[in-house]
Amino acid sequence: MTAVLLFGATGDLSRRMLLPSLYGLSVDGLLAGDVKIVGTARSGLDDAAFQTLAAEALASHVGNGVGDQARADAFIAQLAYVPLDATDMSGYGRLANAAGGNDQPIAIFLSTAPSLFKPTIEGLAGAGLTGANVRVGLEKPLGSDLASSAEINDAVAAAFTEPQIFRIDHYLGKETVQNLLALRFANILFEPLWRSGAVQHVQITVAETVGLEGRVDFYEGAGALRDMVQNHMLQLLALVAMEPPSHFTATAVRDEKVKVLNALRPIDGSNVAVHSVTGQYGAGAVGGKAVRGYAEELGRASSTETFVALKAHVDNWRWKGVPFYLRTGKRLETRKSEILIAFRPVPHSIFGEDVRGMVPNRLLISLQPEENIQLSLMSKVPGLDRASIRLREVALDIGRKDAFAGTRRRIAYEQLLLDLIEGRQTLFVRRDEVEAQWAFIDGIRKGWADNGTQPRPYSSGTWGPSAAIALIERDNASWND
Repeated sequence: MTAVLLFGATGDLSRRMLLPSLYGLSVDGLLAGDVKIVGTARSGLDDAAFQTLAAEALASHVGNGVGDQARADAFIAQLAYVPLDATDMSGYGRLANAAGGNDQPIAIFLSTAPSLFKPTIEGLAGAGLTGANVRVGLEKPLGSDLASSAEINDAVAAAFTEPQIFRIDHYLGKETVQNLLALRFANILFEPLWRSGAVQHVQITVAETVGLEGRVDFYEGAGALRDMVQNHMLQLLALVAMEPPSHFTATAVRDEKVKVLNALRPIDGSNVAVHSVTGQYGAGAVGGKAVRGYAEELGRASSTETFVALKAHVDNWRWKGVPFYLRTGKRLETRKSEILIAFRPVPHSIFGEDVRGMVPNRLLISLQPEENIQLSLMSKVPGLDRASIRLREVALDIGRKDAFAGTRRRIAYEQLLLDLIEGRQTLFVRRDEVEAQWAFIDGIRKGWADNGTQPRPYSSGTWGPSAAIALIERDNASWND
C-alpha cells in the first residue's frame, strides 16, 4: 500500500486540481483502491467533513462523465483527514499514524506558505516521514529570489535527498508541453530547421483575462515576473531551446534544460530599458464587462507589475542572434498560452519580390484554452490570373480533439501526481534549474530597481502597454495577437 499526504488539503488548489486529479487516476485504474489519501490543514475537520468537501469538489467532474457516482464514492472512502498546525511538532505523529505508519512508500504533496517550509520539514523528520521510502512534491512559490529559494532548498535538502524531491511546475504536466518533446525529437523534419539558420524569432505568450481573483496578498508580493516568468515561461523557453537529450530520462532532459537557462544573456541595468517592458492594468472592459484597475482592486496605489514583456537571448551556437520574446499579463484581451516558432523567409522568391500573400512559415503550439499544433505553409490560390501567381497562407492543423477523438482532457496535475507517487522526476524541476531561473530573474529586478522602472498603465481588455508592441516591432516582427 502507498499513502499520499496532501498538505493544504482544504485550499483552492486541492479542491480544483489535486482531489479531482487523484480521482481521475483512480477512475483510470492508475491509483490502487488501497492507497490511503490523508489530507491535512489548519481547518478543524474530521474524516467525514473532509470527505464531504471532496464530494463537492468532484461533483462537476462526475457530472461531466469522469467515472460515475459509484467510482466517486469508492474514491472518497479512501480519504482521511488530520488537522495540523505546521508549527506544532506534536501533530506530525498523528499524521504518520493516519498514513498507516512510515514503513511504506509515502508521497507528500506540500502546498504551503514559504515561511512554513522549514517547520514542516522539521515536523516530518521528527515523525519519521523523511526516510528513503518518502517522496516530497513542492508546490511554488519556492522563494521570492535566489537567496530565499536557496534557503528553502537547503531546508528540504537537510531531510531529503535530491532524488526524493519533486519541485512542481504544473505547466510541465500539460499534454501539449510534453508533446513539444515528441514534436521535436520524434520527427526528423524539424531538427534541421530548429536553429538560427531557419528560425527568425520565438514568441512565448501566457495571457490571462482575470484580475487578482482573491490572490491579493500573494500577487502584490510577487508580480508577473516572479509569478509567471520565473517558472512557467522559462521552463517553456528551456524546452523549446534545449539540445536533444541522449535519453528520455530525468537526468538527461534536465541536464539539457539547465544548459539553456545558464546560457540566457543577462538582462540587467545596462539593457533592461530596451529588453523589458512592465505594465499595470487600469480600468477597462474584458469580455464585454467593465472591470476595475489593479490599484482599485488592491485598495491602494502600487508599483507591482501585472504585465511583463521581455526580449531574451540564448547565447549558444544553435540560437545565436535569435530573439525569444516573452510576454505575460493579467486583464489582457484574450486568455491563451502559446509558443510561436517564426521561421525566416525563403532566401530567394522565384515568384518575384512583389508577389501577393507571401509570408514566412510559422509553427504555433497552443497550450490553452485549446491544445493544438498548427503549421502555416504557403499555397497557390486556385484559379486563373494573368498577373503573378497568387499565394496564400494555409494551415496544417493538428487539433488534439480531432486527432485523438474520444480521449479525456486531463488536468495537468494528474500526470504530475502519478509521477510523484511512482517516482519519475523527468517532468519536475531540479534545484540547479530553479537557481538558474532565479539568477536570471533577480538580474532583471535589480535592473528595474537601478533604473527606477515603474509599470506603464494599460487598459484592461487590451494587449498591454504600447511599449510592448514597440519591443518586438523594432525588430520588424509582430506579436501573434
